[in-house]
Amino acid sequence: MRRPIDSLFGRLALLVVVVLLLSHFAGYVMFRLERNQFQSRYAVEEATFLVDAVRQHVATSPNQPLPSRVRLVDPASQNVPPPPQDSSSPLNRFVDDVRERMPPGTQVRLGDPGKPPELWVHEPADHSWIVVPVQPLRPPRSVDRMVLWLTIIISFAVMAALFAAWQLQQPLRSLAQAVARFGRGQPVPPVPERGPRELRQLTHGFNQMVQEVARTENDRAVMLAGVAHDLKTPLARLRLRAEMMDEVKVRDGVVRDVDSMTHIVEQFLVFAHDGADRSEAVEVDTQCERVVRSYRAVAAGAPGVLTDLKAGAGFLLPAATLDRILSNLLDNAHAYGAPPVVVATARTPSGFTLSVQDNGGGIAAQDLINASRPFVRLDPARGGNGHSGLGLAIVERLVRRAGGEWEIGNHGGRGLRVLMSFSFEAVPKAATMSESVW
Repeated sequence: MRRPIDSLFGRLALLVVVVLLLSHFAGYVMFRLERNQFQSRYAVEEATFLVDAVRQHVATSPNQPLPSRVRLVDPASQNVPPPPQDSSSPLNRFVDDVRERMPPGTQVRLGDPGKPPELWVHEPADHSWIVVPVQPLRPPRSVDRMVLWLTIIISFAVMAALFAAWQLQQPLRSLAQAVARFGRGQPVPPVPERGPRELRQLTHGFNQMVQEVARTENDRAVMLAGVAHDLKTPLARLRLRAEMMDEVKVRDGVVRDVDSMTHIVEQFLVFAHDGADRSEAVEVDTQCERVVRSYRAVAAGAPGVLTDLKAGAGFLLPAATLDRILSNLLDNAHAYGAPPVVVATARTPSGFTLSVQDNGGGIAAQDLINASRPFVRLDPARGGNGHSGLGLAIVERLVRRAGGEWEIGNHGGRGLRVLMSFSFEAVPKAATMSESVW
């Protein structure tokens, strides 16, 4: 099951959203703290200024009336509030801050809690308590508009960041798709070089590598095709001359050797060919049954070939590709395996599978890695019977070119099994033509 968090875009998106949320939340908390501290400092400065202004007014103009909500109270009055008891509350910390701004010995108290906030100040030289109004430290707010603005800002920031992450992920996605095509042996067009400098350098290196590999493969294909093509004419003449021999045993032996050499040359041509297969897409189950039936009729002494075809009508492959895959695998099972040989298909949750299994001795574990390498024969003693070591290499190339994956191994101790898997996306549709003709 594919999880969004496993993709580069998913992880970039998660990282961006988390960082934006944390940064905005931290900024909001710091702003609230700074605002409260600023409000407290402003209230202290304002109260101190009012007290000094009242004191100067009394000293210079004692007969003039005081401003509203400012009054003088006799120290012997019973309305004087008591000293604060809890010094940990914000209001009492405010009282302590005001006291620090006054001369030593100044008494500072707060008015009654149920009334508008008032500050009572009495210096040692004052004849009366000076009562001034103070600004509420936390004025009531119906709606904190900052939360609304922060929500709008972070929403736009997240959308912009997700778009930037998507733009950064697109070149990597194109490169990953190109690497997957290259790994399956399919043609890879040049990947556009875009994105950050490091990504452009990586894409440029990949394009150069694909060009060099394609050039090397083309040179090798041209060389093999040229050699194989040039050998076909002398082999045909050699066979004609062998058939004109009078001695039957010598003639038959030479004809067999010429046929073996001709088969090897044909394998060279198939392996060297790198064209696209444009043959018609056919149902794999039906074609497998037809190939197996023909193989039983033509291959004299061939082991028993059984079928277990359960993929259904939706499993389609190019006819030429499928015929070459089956013929190479059946020839390999006939040459090295033991009966019965089972050709099976199945439908899985992710696609379709095609397998060919014999019941021989299989391949040693240390030789499995080299089984599909070209020109490698795991049994050198059988090199003279028309086998070039290209059969499994051709099968692997054909499977990857058709968009599939393959797996080779000994299946449950009952011989060699080649399992080919094709995703639903790689299988051609019934109404379309496939890609390769030889």
